[in-house]
Amino acid sequence: MLILFLLWLVQCLRHFITVYLDEDLNQQRTQVMQELAPVTVEQSFGSWGAVLWTAVQQCLFWALAGSLIVLLALYWWLRKRVHEVDNRRDSESEESEDENPADRNMIWVFSRRFQLSVPKLASRRQVVQELLSDLLRVSHSLFSDSFFPVLEPVIGVGSACEGWSPHKEDDIVYCMFVPLKPPRGHAFHLEPDCRGEMPQTSMRVRVELVCTCTGEQPDQSMLCFLHHSEQELKRNQVPSLLHTLCTGPYLDGEKIALWFQTFVISAWSMLPQSRRYSMKVLPSCRSCKMKLMKASGRSLFVETVFSVQQGDSDIFLSSQPPEAHLPPSTTWLESYAVAEAKFFRHVAMQAPPHSCHLKCLRLCARILEGSGLSIYALKTTVMHLLTLIPLSEWQHKYLLLRVDDTMRYLRCCLEEKRLKHFFFDNEDLPQEISLPPAFQGAQPLNLFQHLARDPAAQTEALKKFDDLQYNFYFGF
Repeated sequence: MLILFLLWLVQCLRHFITVYLDEDLNQQRTQVMQELAPVTVEQSFGSWGAVLWTAVQQCLFWALAGSLIVLLALYWWLRKRVHEVDNRRDSESEESEDENPADRNMIWVFSRRFQLSVPKLASRRQVVQELLSDLLRVSHSLFSDSFFPVLEPVIGVGSACEGWSPHKEDDIVYCMFVPLKPPRGHAFHLEPDCRGEMPQTSMRVRVELVCTCTGEQPDQSMLCFLHHSEQELKRNQVPSLLHTLCTGPYLDGEKIALWFQTFVISAWSMLPQSRRYSMKVLPSCRSCKMKLMKASGRSLFVETVFSVQQGDSDIFLSSQPPEAHLPPSTTWLESYAVAEAKFFRHVAMQAPPHSCHLKCLRLCARILEGSGLSIYALKTTVMHLLTLIPLSEWQHKYLLLRVDDTMRYLRCCLEEKRLKHFFFDNEDLPQEISLPPAFQGAQPLNLFQHLARDPAAQTEALKKFDDLQYNFYFGF
């Protein structure tokens, strides 16, 4: 109906303006045939006015026609958008047609109460990645002639980069690994660190000077640290990495963090993000934590963690220890965060649309608040279930079933005082995840080893777990 009305309106306007133009042309023809009449200044101005009036009428016609075309295009766009929304609703209704109405209502209540989806995660993660990419670009230009560690492209890790988070939207910290490579004339060697007892493998990164004056392509732009005198090196070349960011022969995580924090503060004004955000470096001894603030008052928290890759695998050494443990600054702890992020990307590609595994993680994290169980234990549980339960059974309508599976699995692990680490001796890992050879056939780490050593702690953990689960289901 709207199209017919618009066509009728165009025809009416066209007829009206055509009649107007015909009358005007007749008047001009009459004036031209008065050959003997003297041409006065007023008549000359009158003829020019007629011409101008004709031009105005034509402009008016085309302006109206253009406006109608715009309205028509807007109508078609709105109709297309309505059609897309209808299709999306139809697909969602088809997905939930087999779903129990009571379960659907419970899922809706949980989603509203616990904010199970965090819609801005992806866009904010993109902002953080662009910021750090720009920072690294500046660092490469500033430190190209120095012997500081080479900063490789960032890798997003942690729950926020996996598509979920146990925290509220404004409290989420976006964690980024910055892999370190040795500069020219240096090499990294990983050595086991047997000092003290840590809950995960710890190593030290020994820095070694290597010859640059021999080989297939000798580096003529620098003096060799091994074959030039100390006086010549001091006079003509900046210090090596051993004399800047190391303690003894070992890479120092605290010195690297302080160096990078100083660089961020000095380089901030060079970044395009400085026009949209104000930035504050927060206290941290082993990483670089930043708080970005918009003029509106919204904040964005970023943590840059320094890491060293183990060979060509997805296992890294991290400069940031757990909050409960603070090893020496030259101790680097084994981290599986990159492999975990890769696993969740694999699941996202293989799982059906609207998969519930991320909402399951977020909901279970809210249920277990105050239980004393770590988020890492919960995530390990869900990763095990994602390899045990077919991905087709992780559709959105199965959310409550998968939450129940997760809670049951966790309770069994608490009873047995054993939760197997996901990446050790696991035959169900996706092939694209690369692990060091030592991981194959290795004795799996027990994430609940502390409960096996302390029966009283296990009893307390079980009691808290049962109380929280009961309060969630029956005290809702």
